[in-house]
Amino acid sequence: MEENKKKAIQQIIDSNIKSFAEGFELRYSSEVDNPEGVINRKKNNCFIAELGKEFMFYSAFVRSFDSSFGRILENIGNSIAKLSYDVRGNIESFLLPQQSQHMDYIILEYEKHTKPKVSDYNTFSCMIPVDIRSFQKSHVTDHYFYNEEKKEHYLIELKSGGDLDNKKAKTEKLALLQEYFILKNSLINKPDEKIKLFFGTAYNMYGEGAEWKQERVKQFFADEELLIGRDYWNFVCDDEDGFEIIFEQYKQSASYIKEALERIKTLYF
Repeated sequence: MEENKKKAIQQIIDSNIKSFAEGFELRYSSEVDNPEGVINRKKNNCFIAELGKEFMFYSAFVRSFDSSFGRILENIGNSIAKLSYDVRGNIESFLLPQQSQHMDYIILEYEKHTKPKVSDYNTFSCMIPVDIRSFQKSHVTDHYFYNEEKKEHYLIELKSGGDLDNKKAKTEKLALLQEYFILKNSLINKPDEKIKLFFGTAYNMYGEGAEWKQERVKQFFADEELLIGRDYWNFVCDDEDGFEIIFEQYKQSASYIKEALERIKTLYF
């Protein structure tokens, strides 16, 4: 990786983690005397409080932390992606009934345990009517990258927590398929442009390097559609060493969080 790009990635991580630590420290510090604060409310649970002040503190803190930290990881990913891709916003075009029917057919086949393939959707074509006004659609997307050199569009559904509720796998794939066809229709006059769909996680819940075993998710996503942990970070960096560079910097920047935690704890016990 070029040194300038590496330094830019390190700066993105350091500044985001520092801002995150400052933000949650300010929040919990301001709630010390508030009986409705997240941690103070937990004190009223006599069963948790009986296990000790530190356990009580972390049981209240961690759940809130996980949610907000996941958003930070998403922001970091998108910021890093801007160094290599054109990061775009919502998709607006049209979606035809025939395409919706084909999506439903694909999902039905997956529910019958037909192995997912990219060709299930990227080889589908249909007649485009002259008047498409009644089929206009807009789809919100948080992770849409474009590689101008390769003329490739990437639509990613990211679960920063590393896990996807098995019951939601079907819904997530259907949403990505809708994005795919809406985007495809917007590129109707650009036949050389390609679109790729991905499901990504910020870390491998089974351990980096280990097999990712969420079979219910794999029921709806092909292997080439998965960006799990290391693969996701390498992708957003557009570099095979991306994950190592990111995590090495994170280990240094994590000191902001650790130090803020110690200061917050002293305020509560």
